[in-house]
Amino acid sequence: MVALKEFSWEDISAPDFGNPARAAWREAVAEIAAKAHEKLPECNGRIDSAVKIVLAGDVELLGDGTAKVASQSNGTTAYHVVNGECSCKDFAKAPHQFCKHRLSAAIVRRAQELAKQKLAQLDSASPGQATPPPASTAGSTEVLHLDLDPEGCAGPLPEAPASVNCHITLAGRQVQVTLRDTDETRLLARLESLLQRFPVAAEPAAEPALPEGWCAKHGVQMTLHHGKDGSTWYSHTIGPKQWCKGK
Repeated sequence: MVALKEFSWEDISAPDFGNPARAAWREAVAEIAAKAHEKLPECNGRIDSAVKIVLAGDVELLGDGTAKVASQSNGTTAYHVVNGECSCKDFAKAPHQFCKHRLSAAIVRRAQELAKQKLAQLDSASPGQATPPPASTAGSTEVLHLDLDPEGCAGPLPEAPASVNCHITLAGRQVQVTLRDTDETRLLARLESLLQRFPVAAEPAAEPALPEGWCAKHGVQMTLHHGKDGSTWYSHTIGPKQWCKGK
């Protein structure tokens, strides 16, 4: 029997390449990371960093559903992932607020579930029994969906509690920007900052309409004349026996 109820760092990090727990863990991490790359291509660099954090054993899932993730640059600093929020500086500016610490916590949760399934299948594949389907297709659809919600729920990622859409002009093109946050006040502050960076260009004032019978050539009001045949026209004098009809 090789299945483990819980994974320990000693089980999955021991330099025993024949250790089924280590192999199942690393395969699970690779599969979850591949799904993350597919679902969040704009976070590729952060996903790669998250995988390094996970394989280094620097993610601790706490009993209250939160996670503690060690800093890659500072050995004495740890970031806390609580209710989908991280205390690092990158959290607010990361795409969809998926910083590498939040991603690493999500990968660990799903990789643990998938690795347990892989080990359970190894246990069941005893001599004389049919080999079960690969772990990636045997009951692991929910795990590989990778919704990456902070609490590890199997359902789809819920909408952010607060969100707003706006259009800005960037490099001569109109772009729609969606801001999401867990706090409405903070969201509005971010929106105000964004709008200040991309102010709306003031449209030129429309020129006032010229009155009827105005000669734009000479800048004078012409006189309306009526002919005996019922015709009408505007004109003004510009010299002895010279008239202008504004044309």
